[in-house]
Amino acid sequence: MLSLHRLLVASLITVSVQAQSTLFTQVRLFDGTSQTLSAPTNVLIRGNLIEKISPEPIPIDRRADSITIDGSGKTLIPGLIDNHVHLFMAASTQAEMLNPKNSFETLESTAAAEANRMLLRGFTAARDVGGPVFGVKKAIDSGKSIGPRIYPSGAMISQTSGHGDFRMPEDRSRRFGGEMTRGELMGIGFIADGRDEVLTATRENLRAGACQIKVMAGGGAASAYDPLDVTQYTLDELKAAVDAASDWGTYVTVHAYTPKAVRRAIEAGVKCIEHGQLLDEDTMKLLGEKDIWLSLQTLEEAPHTAPQDTQEKKRTVVDGTDNAFKWAAKYHVKLAWGTDLMFSAAQMKNQNTDIPKLLTWFTPAQALKLLTHDNAQLLALCGPRNPYPGQLGIVAEGALADLLLINGDPLANLSLLTDPEKNFQIIMKDGKIFKNSLHSTLSPEQ
Repeated sequence: MLSLHRLLVASLITVSVQAQSTLFTQVRLFDGTSQTLSAPTNVLIRGNLIEKISPEPIPIDRRADSITIDGSGKTLIPGLIDNHVHLFMAASTQAEMLNPKNSFETLESTAAAEANRMLLRGFTAARDVGGPVFGVKKAIDSGKSIGPRIYPSGAMISQTSGHGDFRMPEDRSRRFGGEMTRGELMGIGFIADGRDEVLTATRENLRAGACQIKVMAGGGAASAYDPLDVTQYTLDELKAAVDAASDWGTYVTVHAYTPKAVRRAIEAGVKCIEHGQLLDEDTMKLLGEKDIWLSLQTLEEAPHTAPQDTQEKKRTVVDGTDNAFKWAAKYHVKLAWGTDLMFSAAQMKNQNTDIPKLLTWFTPAQALKLLTHDNAQLLALCGPRNPYPGQLGIVAEGALADLLLINGDPLANLSLLTDPEKNFQIIMKDGKIFKNSLHSTLSPEQ
């Protein structure tokens, strides 16, 4: 297995062009919010920002580090955003992470490789809601590795017997003669009970560089020891996390499915709910009234090889998805989208293939707005903890230059997004081109 350092050096080879200015000519724009594409237009990128958008020709500096891209017949859109990822845990299986022969450095290198692939799938930003991704993020931000902008939460915070309690049956609690688990030592999750421990766990994540805090507030579908219906953490414990995060100018998001768990989280001051597929209509209405975000996913049923209990819990969640999307729209809930893919690098391609599922509830333009502009609004909720100040999720003058050039019209055919290798001809993040399959039309100005 490559070390992280060797992998980072090798990954730099995939960068195509780093230009001082880039001009896209004759592209049609989806700006992140519009219902239709623009007429053919020109877009100038200077440094890492969109400097000018005009239907008229735009002059460009005639020097070696300025390039022009002919976008005729193509669509320029904001980079895609996934608001619910677990990069560290998605890149490796549970068995690989539990295997003591696999060092943290090995698992981190695997996560760095997956981050590279994520960017090449067109995801230029991702909110990581649990796992030790600080090292991978630092390497990406410093230019030593390739991947999306990462908004990390750090270790997931769970009560004993909660959704983030990953101990094996034979593992005793550290309070009763046991030791800290491998997952806790790696920073995948913290088991914290009582207000004092929750405060410490929250502050540890903030100290490490968390943008937002992730707390487990209810039972889980994929976890072995907590039923789906249970409510986790007392009100006082949840408020402890909210208070500590608020003192740092950011927010808490919680894993929760049921009305009881969500209502307790709302009372505690939580700003975002992950999942929520089992909510009733009244609780969904309350989310809309309280201006609280709902981060939804289009999850699939568990494989037939999973334990029967896991299959039943996952089926219950999947069955609630339709009502969740419909009621969210009815009550104008602030909606975000993510994938929540876990324990299989091979399945990470579903980041793209899951997108057309949204057409059950949205038009293509509405779905693309959700994947770009709306998701970016949730990223920005971390306020001063935002590691990438600036506008994401839109194509507008002054916005950060995270862009995809697509061969075709995604508003007419959203399935174009399912095959990024074929259809994403330019992938740009922060003004740098990381994929270019238009070598014949991309050339330095002379």
